[in-house]
Amino acid sequence: MNSQRICADAASTPTSGGLRFDLRRVLCEVPVDMAIGRYIRGDTRPSKWRSCISNSARDTTAAALRVLIGVLLFVSCCAGQQVPGDAAQQPQNNSNAIRVNWLYGAYLPRDVEIEPLSRHQRMQLYVKQTYTTWGIYAKTAMFALGDQANNSPREWDGGIGDFGERFASRYGQFAIQNTFSAAGNYALGYEPRYDRCRCSGVWRRTRHALVRNFVTYNSTESEERPQIAFYAGAMAAGAIASIWKPGPVNPWRSGYQSVLTQVAFGGLASVVGEFAPEIARLLKRGKNT
Repeated sequence: MNSQRICADAASTPTSGGLRFDLRRVLCEVPVDMAIGRYIRGDTRPSKWRSCISNSARDTTAAALRVLIGVLLFVSCCAGQQVPGDAAQQPQNNSNAIRVNWLYGAYLPRDVEIEPLSRHQRMQLYVKQTYTTWGIYAKTAMFALGDQANNSPREWDGGIGDFGERFASRYGQFAIQNTFSAAGNYALGYEPRYDRCRCSGVWRRTRHALVRNFVTYNSTESEERPQIAFYAGAMAAGAIASIWKPGPVNPWRSGYQSVLTQVAFGGLASVVGEFAPEIARLLKRGKNT
């Protein structure tokens, strides 16, 4: 791919007076070069790549922040209308219902009081999140496609069979992560679901969504605790997944990469989950017009 041509086309693209999100501009502003691919694949041959890696890591972080800002601007437009609770959920407003969205996972509507889950309900939630909700397979395919595009691991080529190996590897990692997280939350008595903020205002709700990516509630369902099981599960899953992947085995690096991925994806998923009723209403209105 000729990156200079793409960047030249992006630079020459006229912009209107309104707010516009141009994916090509974001890609050109963030030099996601081969240094990241070499870092992911464990290639440490030339020392000159180290400076490239650090610069690319900073630029990639900046890209993630720009994407997050874009999401916030979008949901701020969607949240202009106040939705009185979750109208679609009102007939089943009870905390015993196990709600799992295909994109952002288990959640509780804002007008439902949080009550501790029983052991049976936790098992139901685990099975839904890990095996029976099609979102886990969509999420796995999305990450596997990213691995395929980055040729990671490089020992797996770009064929259909290699995509299958990447898909199976990602699904195994996610299943292990869900298993450790569910077991840890059960042992600690922590709340595994996301609760939508009982507040108003875009920024207050956004803050709640981002903070909830790092804290949860204990068995009182009111006292906050750090998401120990959540990120311990991500760390363990990444470390274990490095064992069956080809190439050098580095459990620690694979573990903390899994944690960083969970931080980024979890934050975005929480924001989308927080504003999901407004987004759904906006999309439905656009479809009817």
